[in-house]
Amino acid sequence: MSGTGSPQPSLKDLEVPKLGDCDVHVKMLAAPINPADINMIQGTYPLLSPLPAVGGNEGVGEVLEVGRNVTALKPGDWVIPANAGLGTWRTWGVFPEEMLLKVPNDIPVFCAATLSVNPCTAFRVLADFESLVPGDSVIQNAANSGVGQAVIQIARASGIKTINVVRDRPDLPKLVERLMALGADHVVTEEMLRKPEMKDIFKSIPKPRLALNCVGGKSTTEMLRHLQPKGTMVTYGGMAKQPVMVPVSAFIFRDVQLRGFWMTQWRKDHAQDQESVAAMMNALCQLIRRGQLTAPACTEVPLQDYRAALEASMKPFVSSKQILLL
Repeated sequence: MSGTGSPQPSLKDLEVPKLGDCDVHVKMLAAPINPADINMIQGTYPLLSPLPAVGGNEGVGEVLEVGRNVTALKPGDWVIPANAGLGTWRTWGVFPEEMLLKVPNDIPVFCAATLSVNPCTAFRVLADFESLVPGDSVIQNAANSGVGQAVIQIARASGIKTINVVRDRPDLPKLVERLMALGADHVVTEEMLRKPEMKDIFKSIPKPRLALNCVGGKSTTEMLRHLQPKGTMVTYGGMAKQPVMVPVSAFIFRDVQLRGFWMTQWRKDHAQDQESVAAMMNALCQLIRRGQLTAPACTEVPLQDYRAALEASMKPFVSSKQILLL
């Protein structure tokens, strides 16, 4: 799919380039539509590909053929993008070997297709900001997002409790049930964050040392009320498109820390540190194999119906990720 001046994606047939010595010919299998992909098409993301460009930053493909200098990959292997900007919404592609990461092909295809962005973000925000131990708790908004669902499951596998904030909606009981089934300890609406009943939650679990913010605006301010003194709030998204609002008292009297996280930047910073990348991927694939980490709820869409998939992915209260079948 390529954009022309205005961000109107279209379906195009392109020549598959010749396979170079260090290249890998990949048949794409499945690729999700994430909010960042939409932002890139709209031109509002800090990472923009030169146009015309192929959309999609995430997905999984099968290696068909490798150039003669390629040693780490062979036909039949599964690969995912090593970095953002690969352009995964396509049926085939020829990519330099260093742009791909091998993943095990014994995990479900949708788990592999949605592995490189949301579960990695969830893994890092849980690991890199506070030294959490079993029994600690975390509070997060947008708990039904792809990252939110992964946070619930990774935290549960590590013995960490989660307080999950969602927007009130018509099918709230169904959503609460689904998040509890994933391992959520508590699911509350943004309105409930202000209510005295929140005190009841903290009778059985400690106040969180870590808050994860993907929304911004009022939601952030309400979450901060419940953070422990010297706790950390990490912002990794801004779905409300509003600034993070922090009361002065939270800084002065509770000394909270505000941090930011962007998976793309983490990958850039760790480009030479393949051990960290491999350790994270292995940990996530182990959780998937044990059934402790599943793909987010997905709606499968054939590539030719991409317009419907893009529209569906921008609707409010979406709890299912659109996945293009390639």
